[in-house]
Amino acid sequence: MIHSLIDFVVRVIARVLETFARLPRRSKQATVFLGDCALLVLSVWIAYFMRLGEWSFANEPVRIFGIVAAATMIPIFYATGLYQFIFRHAGVGLLRTLVGAFVAYTAVIATIFTLAGISPVPRTLGLVQPLLLFVMIGAFRLVIRALIVDLLERRRFSGDVRRVLIYGAGMAGQRLAASMQSDPAFRCCGYIDDDMRLAGQRLDGLPVYRAEQAADIIARNGISDVMLALPQIGRHRRREILGQLSGLGVVVQTLPTLSEMIGGSVSFDDLRPLEIEDLLGREPVAPNALLVARTTLRKSVMVTGAGGSIGSELCRQIVAAGAARLVLFEVTEFALYSIHSELAALAAHSDIEIVPILGSIEARALVERVLAEHGVDTIYHAAAYKHVPLVEANPVAAVRNNVLGTRTLVDAAGAAKVSDFILVSTDKAVRPTNVMGASKRAAEQIVQAAAARASHTRFSMVRFGNVLGSSGSVVPLFRQQIEAGGPITLTHREVTRYFMTISEAAGLVIQAGGLASGGEVFVLDMGNPVKIGELARLMIRLSGLTERTSDNPDGDIGIEEVGLRPGEKLYEELLIGENPQVTRHARIMKAREDHVGARELERMLNALDEADEPGAVIAALRELVPEFEHRRDDAPSPGQRPPTSSPAIAS
Repeated sequence: MIHSLIDFVVRVIARVLETFARLPRRSKQATVFLGDCALLVLSVWIAYFMRLGEWSFANEPVRIFGIVAAATMIPIFYATGLYQFIFRHAGVGLLRTLVGAFVAYTAVIATIFTLAGISPVPRTLGLVQPLLLFVMIGAFRLVIRALIVDLLERRRFSGDVRRVLIYGAGMAGQRLAASMQSDPAFRCCGYIDDDMRLAGQRLDGLPVYRAEQAADIIARNGISDVMLALPQIGRHRRREILGQLSGLGVVVQTLPTLSEMIGGSVSFDDLRPLEIEDLLGREPVAPNALLVARTTLRKSVMVTGAGGSIGSELCRQIVAAGAARLVLFEVTEFALYSIHSELAALAAHSDIEIVPILGSIEARALVERVLAEHGVDTIYHAAAYKHVPLVEANPVAAVRNNVLGTRTLVDAAGAAKVSDFILVSTDKAVRPTNVMGASKRAAEQIVQAAAARASHTRFSMVRFGNVLGSSGSVVPLFRQQIEAGGPITLTHREVTRYFMTISEAAGLVIQAGGLASGGEVFVLDMGNPVKIGELARLMIRLSGLTERTSDNPDGDIGIEEVGLRPGEKLYEELLIGENPQVTRHARIMKAREDHVGARELERMLNALDEADEPGAVIAALRELVPEFEHRRDDAPSPGQRPPTSSPAIAS
């Protein structure tokens, strides 16, 4: 009987709220205004009773006070914008406005009735009634908001409600919980926090648990999502937390770091899906401003391949470093349009000139004209075909772009007396087993030979491994496969790669350019190598899913081993020799490596230029890059062994 009565009352309230929700905005405002007027009258009656101990609804003191109070409240509430708030989104802003309105209201009422006095109204009413009215109107709005969000909108919502824990009970976590209250698709079940002083406490009615209780709380409460509200922690601590959560079957989302967040407010909209960079990325090292400035500050800088993964990030950091002019050289129209639009917005309030150039680095006349017209001081050469299987299938086009295009650019840079030329290279250039790696090693040799004879230009190159999230990285591929329900395709269970975030790689490339004196091969410290199979399993777990195996046939995502692609290595290397040297930067090493002499190089490049079919191109590449062992089977290269760390660390 009692349950039926409660259900009837809930249905009646929901019907009233549905009617209220369908009203035009002005009608809603009028309804709330009438409610405030009713509360004003009620507050006067109660205040009079509290002062004299008797109820009186229409005697002279009550009438006088009520008329003056109404004449004061109505213009103040409208002037402060109290009726402009939508209840379902009411929060700190409404509270701030409400306090401001009542400060003004109390000042007027207290001045009239308490300080000046009007007979026969008791003076204390000028203080008691405003306080009562503030409490009643505040409670009125909180009740309506709670009914709309917790009763009406949650009754309307027909999907699955995701049960959430917030990791971090600080200000960011509390604001995130408050923001979540207006979304019926989520129900916040509490906080996890490392601060032992908060354990067992409640914040706004939500319990706070210790970190070691996470597994038990997640299992006991059916938690589907954990949201990290820890914008101030470093990557090392973030990795520890993610490692703790990765096997618990929950989806992990995170707020950006403080450096990524703009402004001080935190809302549900700031959350982003967990990126693998959050786990594999290292603690950032503050850039050396002097090294960055040497090739960028107030310089005319050109980036080839400006629309690519590395090229576009180089452009962003060059704009931030204060270059005078940035020339975007790109062969793909849409990529050029995208990066130019983005950078034009970033540079709108600065003096930097952004120049978009659509064309190929193989076009000698265009390259020479651009360098002359724009007085280019520094070139970052990131343009290359780099997708291993595509390059393997199209060796003629790849060599013309990666090798002969680099020769054109190097020759033009030397003739134009460009100050600095930095080639962006790859670990696949070391003892290459595929056309892409061999073409990049050939490009390195072109730059090395130019450095040996250059008098005005400092030629150098920077070699590093995979960057997370780039167009050639496995990370976006794995993410797409997980979103599609799998399976994840893995070339080989033992494949190992070095990884670095795009922003860190681009920053170190710029700083390596600042270290160059000419002819160096700079090698970036890539940290510890990662097994691609473990990376795939990690991404599955951090998506709140399980791996489907023979032991777990009901898992969500399977992993299929499809075999090494043509020319692919099990393990990548960063150095040809074993003699890396330290530099002024902790994460940049340098080496001097042998290269073909200028005259012999020119002969080989001419032969490469004349080759017009794949077999001839590969033969010419083998002569130019003696260590090139072209493999088209699935066997590992001779002598390959799994690395334990990048050479920069090992040395």
